[in-house]
Amino acid sequence: MWTPTALASEARAAGGVVWRVVEHQYTASTRKIVARQSDQDILEDLLEESKPRVPAPCRHLDYLLYSPFRYRATHPGSRFRLPAPGDGVFYAAEHRVTAQAEFTYWRLRFFAASPDTPLPRQEERLTAFSAAYRTERAIDLTTSAFSSDRQAWTDPCDYSATQALALQARRAGVEMIRYESVRDPNRWANIALLGCASFDRPTPVSQQTWYLYLGQEEASWRRAQGTRAERARFDVGAFDLCPS
Repeated sequence: MWTPTALASEARAAGGVVWRVVEHQYTASTRKIVARQSDQDILEDLLEESKPRVPAPCRHLDYLLYSPFRYRATHPGSRFRLPAPGDGVFYAAEHRVTAQAEFTYWRLRFFAASPDTPLPRQEERLTAFSAAYRTERAIDLTTSAFSSDRQAWTDPCDYSATQALALQARRAGVEMIRYESVRDPNRWANIALLGCASFDRPTPVSQQTWYLYLGQEEASWRRAQGTRAERARFDVGAFDLCPS
């Protein structure tokens, strides 16, 4: 068991630009159910009031950055977050293709949980965006200091060890955790920001539109108006889909 004191001793400065993929959200779906723009504005305000409050430390951020801190995690939680009200986690990847692999896994798992639901026969429009972060208190689970527990950190389904670590990390004042992606075939690194203070700027650095097609054997990504070089593909059978 890592103690807050031990984790604090391993904390170092870190910074960079990371990637995250989310559902495309630019077009408000409420416009088609009202006759006037003024009516849509009222409806959007009502919907906003019904959502959980944005935490005070996050209110200066763009919604793409603060959203992971706004909503509670559902059971069984996520790799560094318990399924309970409390602090959120912003998950991202050091490489865009890693973020795409992570998103692909969760899309496949969604359909695996409902085997009678067929895969969509059309591409899904998604947003890939990058964000800048900087912190003086980061720990890196890929370093030798944490290597003896690598099996626990990289368990594809059981998050109990990493959730316990995150709890101790917060007590130690750690703001970021760097860790190995278990979804990316390259095993490149992900990062988990434990709070909003680590964002180096309040808005995304860049945003891109991508299309994902889920086939029975292959998940294919292509960038809108991109070149052949701006594509990615993943073997569906290579993903170890954990039970829901």
